[in-house]
Amino acid sequence: MGQILALVIVIVVVIGIAKLVRIVPQGFEWTVETFGKYTRTLSPGLHFLIPIYQAVGRKINMMEQVLDVPSQDVITKDNAVVRVDGVVFYQVLDASKAAYEVSNLEQASLALVMTNIRTVLGSLDLDESLSQRDAINAKLLRVVDEATHPWGVKVNRIEIKDIAPPRDLIDAMARQMKAEREKRANILDAEGFRQAAILKAEGEKQSVILAAEGEKEAAFRAAEARERSAEAEAKATQMVSDSIANGNVNALNYFVANNYVEALKEMAKSPNQKMLLLPIEATGILGSLAGIAELAKESLGQQAKPAVIQPPSR
Repeated sequence: MGQILALVIVIVVVIGIAKLVRIVPQGFEWTVETFGKYTRTLSPGLHFLIPIYQAVGRKINMMEQVLDVPSQDVITKDNAVVRVDGVVFYQVLDASKAAYEVSNLEQASLALVMTNIRTVLGSLDLDESLSQRDAINAKLLRVVDEATHPWGVKVNRIEIKDIAPPRDLIDAMARQMKAEREKRANILDAEGFRQAAILKAEGEKQSVILAAEGEKEAAFRAAEARERSAEAEAKATQMVSDSIANGNVNALNYFVANNYVEALKEMAKSPNQKMLLLPIEATGILGSLAGIAELAKESLGQQAKPAVIQPPSR
């Protein structure tokens, strides 16, 4: 009987020591309750509690934790059904609030995140939901962090892992993308043809301008040549007129014969001319040529005639 009593006393002492000495591991905080009421929080390390009077309430993990958000169907603004899942990184900053302000912190946080995912994606079109992943994450983080603040929780990051539209919608998007690419290709081809046509028109325009400039320059040169020819003809005519005025008829014969010969030369150059008939007046040309010859002989005789020396008068 005494041994049993001693054993009972030893067991009570051990339990009392176990209730008295508490060691809180690193990364955790424990709450202390006095007769069921929260009084303080135990940080990591060695602590002593009064058995029966004080007890450990909740053991709170203070390290950053990861919460997987299960897949759920979400209807977008344009009535497209997509399947969405994600992940949440959160950390408890206040152990007492996390222990007593919410019944189940993990379940409450998960429900809050899933609800806000449906709210945020429901306000966006499908294209916006697929292209604005960063904006969705930022909006979710702001809303969820504000909602969990009274629980002593800090939500550090929310990431949407996957947004999966239905298979038929994916096929329709692929066809749309293909059509858009073909449209851009056709536009580029049309732009290329348009540019080529513009360049061709510019080239033809420049060619016409250059041809017109060439014709203008040629006409100017031809007019200048005719002007000089006319000046020469006028000068020759003036010289013949002066010779006639001085009584030299042979100069007139030379002028007429020269023009007559030029006319006959032009007639002889005709490609369709097989036989040339000279008019009766052609004999006048010979007379003119004879007159020209006499004029030349007279000029040469005057140049070769020696000077006559007159004897001196007595």
